[in-house]
Amino acid sequence: MLNALEVFTTVVVGLMVGVEFAVAFVMNRIFSALPEDSDQLARSHGGRMLGALMPVWYFTSLGLAAVWAIAGWHRPGAGLVVIAAALLVLSVIMSVLLLVPINNQGKTWTPENRPADWKEQMNRWDRYHYARVAVIIAAFTLLVTALV
Repeated sequence: MLNALEVFTTVVVGLMVGVEFAVAFVMNRIFSALPEDSDQLARSHGGRMLGALMPVWYFTSLGLAAVWAIAGWHRPGAGLVVIAAALLVLSVIMSVLLLVPINNQGKTWTPENRPADWKEQMNRWDRYHYARVAVIIAAFTLLVTALV
């Protein structure tokens, strides 16, 4: 049963990493290349859509890692899982304190009501997001290593 939990947790976290990596290095670059107001409209829509999904995914990933750490405390690699869980906690803290406030504003913007500095705010969100992606990649790497 613990083996199934380990694999399931690793897959869930890995898929989350893939989505966040794609947002950072694929989707936002595509959005930035769109003409006129399309970049801002795409980011607003993405903020609404992923803003509803990702909190559940982050907390589920964290919960699974915590259960793995507790259930597998006696097994080799438990320390790696604990560190991975701590990194997932850090990613949630980063999200709540840094990214969600910007996202909550950005998802309501239209070309008519967006602030003059909307691009600067999106660039700040991107920088925070790159850091968060690095944190969750590190957590995922530790989980994969703990499986071995």
